[in-house]
Amino acid sequence: MSLPLPLALVLILAGVWTLIVWPPFLRRILADPRARDESGRATRFMTVHLMLISTSMVLGLATAIIGIRAAIG
Repeated sequence: MSLPLPLALVLILAGVWTLIVWPPFLRRILADPRARDESGRATRFMTVHLMLISTSMVLGLATAIIGIRAAIG
């Protein structure tokens, strides 16, 4: 199956956007007082957000790779 270049570029853009947007959000989550309890252990707030961010970044990377492969091949 081949993908038209404009659609491949949309995939690349979506993947790059995801990889740019999520790291600053991660920094804000890590600095949030709700991220750790009184003992310094990670809370559910942090755990849920880490899973959300890591899943989104993996999917963003996969999207960008698919777009790049479609654009060049």
